[in-house]
Amino acid sequence: MTHSSRGLRRGAVTAVAVGTLAVPIAGGPAFATPASISAGSTSTLRAADPPSPSDSGSTAPGQVQKLTPAVEKELDAAVQKVMREANVPGVTFGVWTSDKGEYVKSFGVADKSTGQKMSPDLHMRIGSETKTFTVTSILKLVDEKKVGLDDPIGKYIDGVPNGDKITIRQLAEMRSGLFNYSEDEDFYKALTSDPERPFTPQQLLDYSFKHPVLFEPGKEFYYCNTNLILLGLVVEKESGRPLDEYIKDNILTPAGMKQTLFPTGNEFPEPHSQGYTNQTASGKTEDSADWNPSWGWAAGAMISTLNDLRIWAPTVATGKFPDGDTMISPATQKQRLITPKTTIPGAGYGLGIFNVQGWIGHNGSLPGYESLTIYLPSAKATLVVVLNTDINHDNSEPSTLVGQAITKIISPSNIFNLPAQPAAQ
Repeated sequence: MTHSSRGLRRGAVTAVAVGTLAVPIAGGPAFATPASISAGSTSTLRAADPPSPSDSGSTAPGQVQKLTPAVEKELDAAVQKVMREANVPGVTFGVWTSDKGEYVKSFGVADKSTGQKMSPDLHMRIGSETKTFTVTSILKLVDEKKVGLDDPIGKYIDGVPNGDKITIRQLAEMRSGLFNYSEDEDFYKALTSDPERPFTPQQLLDYSFKHPVLFEPGKEFYYCNTNLILLGLVVEKESGRPLDEYIKDNILTPAGMKQTLFPTGNEFPEPHSQGYTNQTASGKTEDSADWNPSWGWAAGAMISTLNDLRIWAPTVATGKFPDGDTMISPATQKQRLITPKTTIPGAGYGLGIFNVQGWIGHNGSLPGYESLTIYLPSAKATLVVVLNTDINHDNSEPSTLVGQAITKIISPSNIFNLPAQPAAQ
């Protein structure tokens, strides 16, 4: 397996269905531990670790702890432990509940060169959380009878391999069988040689379509960014509007998400955090804040803030806007939340959304940035994590490590745990 295939596949299987975007690490293992972490460390973090006896039994399944000062202190210590061991420059997280309190905290730096502190108001790139907005757009068109979930993609887009068989539903639930364009060697060379270059959706599809289909539609789960590029094009064709405009007017504005945007280039509103990645042509850690996210487009280009993601967590999980208006019809939302099992125990994936141990939502990762936005319906609890590196530690995404550390404390019966898998699986 080539180095590009290893690195790009990491972004899919590490997050299972949670879909992250990642570019390949040039040379070396795809899961290399950062050099600043001691190879002889006796304290390690693993996303698949089961809860210890002290972690379980204190909170009923589906419920969360009251956010007392003692619990807040415990959260601080747990997040800082992850930061030290995974070498994370900066983290902001927030926990909000209906009746157990709320807590927001930032640690570390947003800019290593200036020492600017991490803070809750910073704009962050959210990677594959973009998928939740793209699929929501599709589902709104389904409600308007402009798109059918079980229509073949060939009805809307020409030239798709197996386009007469692959349905809109199978694209949204990652069961199309199409090759993931971000695993293509030529794509890797083009992106890493000039990270600020723009890509068109058709260019991304071309990287995918030169490869044979991997399996018959619906037969397997396989996380694939190509699926979302196609869905984004369907939104544009059937709505008659650019994807970024459709998402803004039909989702962001009615949700009150004023600090969230779908960039058309490498624009990045101030204030924002810098991002640190080793997924570079040289393999050295670089600042990726100015990279052009058009290579992720409908699969991963969006930008948001902690507070806007706080709004989005219950909105996408319930299908209702904060004012109570319907975003997605109850019948369509019910279909969205059917989350068949994936290859990872405890994780299911529906229509652009996952369920991990009861937590509903999505995560995101692209060079330099990671995020996690999840909602526990039974407790009406929201957890959002944003951080400014995508460098794995001990085969685990840093956002997963932070999410696991927090949920082991606030919801020990519902721990967010997504184990990394070998790249070849």
